[in-house]
Amino acid sequence: MQGPTSHIYFSQRLRLHYVDWGNPDASPMLMIHGGRDHCRNWDWVAEALRDDYHIIAPDLRGHGDSQWMVGGSYNQVDYVYDVAQLLRQTEMNPVTIVAHSLGGAIALLYTGLFPETVRKLVVIEGLGPPPQLVKERLEVPVADRLHAWVDDLRKLSGRMPRRYATLEDAYERMQTENPHLTEAQARHLTIHGSNQNEDGTYSWKFDNYVRTFPPVGLDFRQQYELWSRITCPTLLVRGTESWASDPLKDGRAAHFQNARVENVERAGHWVHHDRLDEFLRLTREFLAE
Repeated sequence: MQGPTSHIYFSQRLRLHYVDWGNPDASPMLMIHGGRDHCRNWDWVAEALRDDYHIIAPDLRGHGDSQWMVGGSYNQVDYVYDVAQLLRQTEMNPVTIVAHSLGGAIALLYTGLFPETVRKLVVIEGLGPPPQLVKERLEVPVADRLHAWVDDLRKLSGRMPRRYATLEDAYERMQTENPHLTEAQARHLTIHGSNQNEDGTYSWKFDNYVRTFPPVGLDFRQQYELWSRITCPTLLVRGTESWASDPLKDGRAAHFQNARVENVERAGHWVHHDRLDEFLRLTREFLAE
């Protein structure tokens, strides 16, 4: 596999990283990874689509080779601003977006804000927790939620990044986290998702503070409002073995103007890893419509 080139851009004074798969004369495509992940998790999808699209994939702030922010709150609206900056600086509008999990949530908010800039949207499990869980969280008094956030930050401030004695140990952790991964996939993700420390051990690249959920921000009603502003064709993908609920059955798909849902069997949260060929088939058919 001939890999992508590495680039830097700036957003809110942060030095952020993205990769570019070339083919600049082709239609632009943006791929956004999920939480505690990195841009090279898209390599297999990008390799398959690079002849038809000009693909770029960022490392979100606090992830991969992008700078960690000063402070403890990673808010979705800041991620959205980063995406807007990247697309503006690279002049890649209008764009097709393929995104996963946290990246999917970011893509949905961005597209709701700037619907005229997105041609098509493919989102893998980016709708967030099931509605019932969201409802339960909102029923917690705001003071309790803020207290929990303060406690979480204090715990994370003393949490050192986990260190693995060898790269093989880190790989085994990656494989355990997602047993659907092939050995080659797990090794590739481990190599690109870890750094070697000065003492020779290995740690994951992401900032531990990305584990926290901001106590304030857009509530689910505001998110639904932004989803309803999305005008482009949208493909919502879900793995049937994932924790995510079916957006058709839970009603969330109804908030979109033009969306269809695909449930992929024998796949968990990382559908593009667990069933790569099936994901590519669904995506290619959708993009060709």
